[in-house]
Amino acid sequence: MEENGKDVPQEVRGWNWGAFMFNWVWGIGNKTYLPLLVFIPVFNIVWIFIVGARGNYWAWQNGNYKDIETFKAVQTTWNRAGLVQFIFVIVEIFLYTTFMAFIMFAIFASYFNFYYSN
Repeated sequence: MEENGKDVPQEVRGWNWGAFMFNWVWGIGNKTYLPLLVFIPVFNIVWIFIVGARGNYWAWQNGNYKDIETFKAVQTTWNRAGLVQFIFVIVEIFLYTTFMAFIMFAIFASYFNFYYSN
């Protein structure tokens, strides 16, 4: 498929965790400025998924890569960093939720213990 005068090989298409997690930073680093739209409130919830899905496509079109291997090497670094960040965020959300559940349990347990002991 050719768009903007630059053919995008099938090998470079696919999900990009770096573009998904580091959207606007990734966009600036890859000379792709559409990810800056993540600064629009509410719209950004959907847009981060579009950036993750179309990121490689945009990076190939706007970058000056000599070959597919160079492109993949650069994007592999972004992908690893993005995936590690995604896993970290998921673990952080799980730990936060668990912590808050224990706090709420302690508050309600002490409340019911006080209420029913009098």
